[in-house]
Amino acid sequence: MAKSLDQIPFDFSEVSDSKTTQQESAGISARQQILTAASGSEEKSKPVIRTTGIIKDQKPVSTRGRRSLKEFGLEADLIAVPEDAILFQKQYYSIGEVAGWFRVNQSLLRYWESEFDILQPRKNRKGDRFFRPVDVKNLQLIYDLLRRRKFTIEGAKDYLKNTKKSEEKFAMIQSMEKIKAFLNELKAGLSS
Repeated sequence: MAKSLDQIPFDFSEVSDSKTTQQESAGISARQQILTAASGSEEKSKPVIRTTGIIKDQKPVSTRGRRSLKEFGLEADLIAVPEDAILFQKQYYSIGEVAGWFRVNQSLLRYWESEFDILQPRKNRKGDRFFRPVDVKNLQLIYDLLRRRKFTIEGAKDYLKNTKKSEEKFAMIQSMEKIKAFLNELKAGLSS
């Protein structure tokens, strides 16, 4: 005799109304509540969450494609270029080291080198690029124009060509930002 396949009924009455309202107020979606109730994990502190599918009210995070200008703007202040006294101690820095300071790919630095005439890193016989401290300062200026001030490549080229003292203006902006950061720290220290 062939066995008939029966459907297994789920009884969702085990989830009490108070538990449901607590979980909803904690921000747990209805899908997670059902998965928790179906697995019978009342003793367990963590609900069972499946990674397949999209949970309601959450946008899937994609690592593909181009990042938005807003994301670039948030990261623009996170560069880790050393102070001038430390920077000018060495004659040359490798492209990997410089890319790490700016948190960009090495290919982007090579592209900027081809686009901007003020960048002229030295190359050895093998073709490896080595940046002088002057090149790193110019990269800071280009990075500021493209990432923080949101210039296009052509706009940044025009700005650098038409503005005679753009490096001095950039240095002044950096010193003012340092003063602002110091004053904000002082303000936070006085308020606490």
